[in-house]
Amino acid sequence: MAENKDEGSAKSYAFPLRNPGVTLNERNFAAFTHRSAAAHPWHDLEIGPEAPAVFNCVVEISKGGKVKYELDKNSGLIKVDRVLYSSIVYPHNYGFIPRTICEDSDPMDVLVLMQEPVLTGSFLRARAIGLMPMIDQGEKDDKIIAVCADDPEFRHYRDIKELPPHRLAEISRFFEDYKKNENKKVEVEAFLPAQAAIDAIKDSMDLYAAYIKAGLQR
Repeated sequence: MAENKDEGSAKSYAFPLRNPGVTLNERNFAAFTHRSAAAHPWHDLEIGPEAPAVFNCVVEISKGGKVKYELDKNSGLIKVDRVLYSSIVYPHNYGFIPRTICEDSDPMDVLVLMQEPVLTGSFLRARAIGLMPMIDQGEKDDKIIAVCADDPEFRHYRDIKELPPHRLAEISRFFEDYKKNENKKVEVEAFLPAQAAIDAIKDSMDLYAAYIKAGLQR
C-alpha cells in the first residue's frame, strides 16, 4: 500500500535488521501502542506456525472488486480508500500479512490466487510462490504473489514459474494500469521466485518484531 507516505521528519531508531537501510520511525509506534478492546487484524492475528513460507492473510479486496479497501492502522477496521478510477477490477483476492511491516510503514501486501472471491475482512492461509517488485510513484511497494493453501485447484503450486504466462501478464498489466487515470506512475519489474518472496516476508517479520521490541523498551 503506497498511498500513505507522510512520515515527515519524525524521530527514528536504528536496529540490527537484515536490511541495514531500514530504521524505525517514531510515528509508526502509534499503530503499535494505541489499542482498543476489539481485536486488531494486524497485531492480534498470528501469522501462522509455517511462516514465512505459509502464512495467514487478511483479505481487504475481493477478486473482481473495484473498491479499494485498506486497513485503518489505528482502529483495525477496513476502510474505503477510493473506487478505482479505471474500468479494471482486481484480478485476485488482495490483502496483507499480519505481524509484518515494510519500508512504506504498512504491512506486507499479498495477492492470493484461488478459485473464488473472499469476503473483505476474512483471513485465509496462503503459500508464497513469488515476488512482484513494484515502484509506486517512485517508492518501493513490492507485492507477494501467493496461492490459497486450502484451495484444491491452486494449493499444489510452489513457484511462480509454474503459473501460465498469460496469468502473470494479467497481474502485471493490472498493477501497471490501475492508477493511470489518477496520473500516477507504477512500474512493475520481472517476477522473482518463491525464495525471494519468503525472504521478503521474513524481513518484514523481523522489522515488525523490532517495532514491538522498541515499543516495550520505551
